[in-house]
Amino acid sequence: MADFRQEKLSIFTKINYKQMKNFTITIPDNKENIFVEMMKSISFVKKIEAANEISISEEHQEMAHKRIHRMEEHPESCLSWEDIERKVKL
Repeated sequence: MADFRQEKLSIFTKINYKQMKNFTITIPDNKENIFVEMMKSISFVKKIEAANEISISEEHQEMAHKRIHRMEEHPESCLSWEDIERKVKL
């Protein structure tokens, strides 16, 4: 059975020695090796890297840290996962 998961790759190409263009593409996992080898064979492609991480802004990271801290300081104000499931099913 074919694997249809997708891999995002960033391709950096040098156009004028002064500016770089960045492209993000999505390809099936089973085509990654072929694609990377093809890109490496192109002289103006300077860098190829997999983009496996999700980018989260500093603002959102700080918000998440504040919520975690609040939860640790006041655990009585939080619901357990079981309580949340029970409320959603009602």
